[in-house]
This record gives sequence, structure tokens and C-alpha cells, in this order.
Amino acid sequence: MPDDEKTATGPIDSSTSGSKFYEGTICRIFGGSRTGVVRSLNGRDIPFVFLHVQMVGPVRRFEDLREGMRVGFDVGWTSSGLRVSVMRVIE
Repeated sequence: MPDDEKTATGPIDSSTSGSKFYEGTICRIFGGSRTGVVRSLNGRDIPFVFLHVQMVGPVRRFEDLREGMRVGFDVGWTSSGLRVSVMRVIE
């Protein structure tokens, strides 16, 4: 991931795992395809496919995700571009 993306989204510490996450908000959820979009702090929209997301923390089911939820997340590159790979709902 480019360095400017790391600083622009502002990584935060996860208190339970000790690893770093970017912070953002779930801005769209598509229930039929079990996909969605997270908007990072700098306004970049990053899609996710729930089947390919590792959930960390107490919220682990797609049905519990809601638009407007604050999340910590990590990203990975796929053949379709940048995607959310790890997500944790911020309480």
C-alpha cells in the first residue's frame, strides 16, 4: 500500500489484537450479494466481499453490520483492485 494512503487514513491501535487498523465508516451494504463499501477517513471508498473478510472482535456476522458503523480495517490487493481484508467494528 502506498505510504500516502497509510498516513491519510490515520491508523489506530486495536486494543485487543495490538495490530494497526485504518479507520472508516461502512457507507453501503448490499444484503443480497453480502458485499459493501467502507469509506476511509480521507474519503476513499473501498469495497468488501464479506466472504473474503476476516472479522475481528465481537461483531462477526454480516447481518450485524449496518451503514454508518465505524470500523477499523485492513486492505489487500486483488485482481479487481484494493479490497477490505480484515474488519473490526469500533464500539
